[in-house]
Amino acid sequence: MPVAQRWVVERTFAWLACFRRLAVDYEYAPASHICWLLLANITMCLNRLA
Repeated sequence: MPVAQRWVVERTFAWLACFRRLAVDYEYAPASHICWLLLANITMCLNRLA
């Protein structure tokens, strides 16, 4: 894998680590956890656009 692509992936995972609720799965329903992942991704995308 080229270094530039690896850096983008590692940066994305580091940003996801900032969402503490995703670090430990507190949700009982899988759909709820998926919603939190989507919310984190939307937040990251909006931060990149700003």
